[in-house]
Amino acid sequence: MDLDGGNRRVFNRLGGSSAASPDSSKNQKVCYHWRAGKCSRFPCPFLHRELPHPSGPAAATANGSGAPKRFADDSGFSGPALRRGPNFNNNHNNSWGRMGANKVVRKTEKVCNYWVQGNCSYGDKCRFLHSWSLGECFTLLNHLDGHQKVVTGIALPAGMDKLYTGSKDETVRAWDTNTGQCMGVINLGGEVGCMISEGPWLFVGIPNVVKAWNTQTNQELSLSGPVGQVYTMVVGNDLLFAGTQDGTILAWKFNAVSNNFEPAASLKGHTLAVVSLVVGANRLYSGSMDHSIKAWSLETLQCLQTLTEHTSVVMSLLCWEQFLLSCSLDQTIKVWVATESGNLEVTYTHKEEHGLLNLRGMPDSESKPVLMCSCNDNSVRLYDLPSFSEKGKIFAKQEIRAIEVGPGGLFFTGDGTGFRVWKWAEAVPKP
Repeated sequence: MDLDGGNRRVFNRLGGSSAASPDSSKNQKVCYHWRAGKCSRFPCPFLHRELPHPSGPAAATANGSGAPKRFADDSGFSGPALRRGPNFNNNHNNSWGRMGANKVVRKTEKVCNYWVQGNCSYGDKCRFLHSWSLGECFTLLNHLDGHQKVVTGIALPAGMDKLYTGSKDETVRAWDTNTGQCMGVINLGGEVGCMISEGPWLFVGIPNVVKAWNTQTNQELSLSGPVGQVYTMVVGNDLLFAGTQDGTILAWKFNAVSNNFEPAASLKGHTLAVVSLVVGANRLYSGSMDHSIKAWSLETLQCLQTLTEHTSVVMSLLCWEQFLLSCSLDQTIKVWVATESGNLEVTYTHKEEHGLLNLRGMPDSESKPVLMCSCNDNSVRLYDLPSFSEKGKIFAKQEIRAIEVGPGGLFFTGDGTGFRVWKWAEAVPKP
């Protein structure tokens, strides 16, 4: 290896050689590609540092901000507003991932550590991000902290002016949506694995039990039956389903006479923990640590099909129109569509550089469907559907395990430092 020669080349690139050639002054400008964080030339004829006194205007990229209308069905990605999405092409075999190649113009996709600490001296010329997001269609409204560990659930019960968050710190916190103040803390004695709301009910999954609160009457119930941690819950066909650590899916039905939830069914078939559930097209879909997805009839509660195309844990599931979307730690999002026989097949696979943790969908300010994908590199990717054209990114110091959709163009992300409130930008009327 030419170590000495390599060091001289690097030293010369930084402008430190006194024996530079007479015409070297023409190269005394900062590399544009280095500013963007993607210079691949070695040696590069331009500088890989900022000049103390630039001789010309420095190229800078601007990082805009902005914020979705809530769709009717908070439990999934299948609300009426999305069915009318104008950018969906029914010729699904040819449209996924191919409808537009516009990319967000970006700096280096890393938040500046000095900016986080409040002392970056480069200002707008810094090649790292001075914001927790990248994109022009949404903006950060607030960051609320209080939890000591990662936030695993966010819920907004209907008709309430409160938002609830659950965490691995074994607590649930209630927040006033008008002031952003924490209104109370509930100590549960176990890590919160998931949290959902349905009507006035708030359901919280912890080891070996599901806690249920009626936020209007303050009634509290404990639904027994789970073995191990409760990782995921969903409501469908008047049943509450919970995926548990032992691979079982338990179901309860509310009895208005006894004013209680009574056991209704136990669905078995997965060999490892069930970590994701979603309801769509009169089916219940379950994703597991055993790398499989199972489709269950909501009427008979029988397993109709087992999907085995993922090669790692199926972390999250989403229903959109006639499609099922799944994400996994195998770094892929798969789009499934029903064939004439009624079975699901993969029609498109989107690959990421990191494992995926959570999927959430909502329309943007123009009522076009957007997919939000939480990755285990502490970020959330936002994509237009069905093209998978990138709209932006959200960054955090720790993994973002919870994403929730709110009213009035709001959405929420929860990580190890608390949760953030975001808002889509209003659509600009076209002349």
